[in-house]
Amino acid sequence: MKTLIIGSNGKIGKQLVKKLVESGHSVRAMVRNESQRSALEKMGAEVTIGDLEGQFFHALDGCDALVFSAGSGGHTGADKTILVDMWGAIKTISACEEKKLQRFIMISSRNAGDPENGPDAIKHYNVCKHIADEYLLKSSLDYTILRPGKLTDSPGNGLVRTSRSRSGEQSVPRADVVTAIKFCLENDDTIGKVIELYQGNKPIAAALSSAD
Repeated sequence: MKTLIIGSNGKIGKQLVKKLVESGHSVRAMVRNESQRSALEKMGAEVTIGDLEGQFFHALDGCDALVFSAGSGGHTGADKTILVDMWGAIKTISACEEKKLQRFIMISSRNAGDPENGPDAIKHYNVCKHIADEYLLKSSLDYTILRPGKLTDSPGNGLVRTSRSRSGEQSVPRADVVTAIKFCLENDDTIGKVIELYQGNKPIAAALSSAD
């Protein structure tokens, strides 16, 4: 199985490329610029150039699964959030349907399900993620949507929870999100699930397998 990672130059994407390659997966990493190629090739990934705001459908050819972890980033404006996080995701989903690439894992946001109850400062972001998620839910793809909490660079310990606590910590290490993505790729019982992800006390395999 060959997996295309869109967003492979991001903090989650780089860790995911490394983890999948080390585990024996065949990985294609999509990047926007030639300057980003070398580091990912050194990890063992096949690298292709593509731009969510332009041409990228060729990147899907020959792939069996896709992980969408792309994001415009907090340093850009709302216009880029719309073009990348929402419209880029929608175009990718449509391309997967057209090319019969069924397995799709979306890295979303913990407040994408209900943007009205998220922080006002990033409401536009959560609205974009909500619209992209809804488009995926209505698609014909074998999807899994992961909605992690606040992302941190703390070392992962492989222990998570899939429901938020009213008073507890709402963060999760990127390393544990990466492990969760790998588990989803390797386990079809996560297909059709929308899973929130937070730091917790349950092993990732058990937590994701029992998630509703």
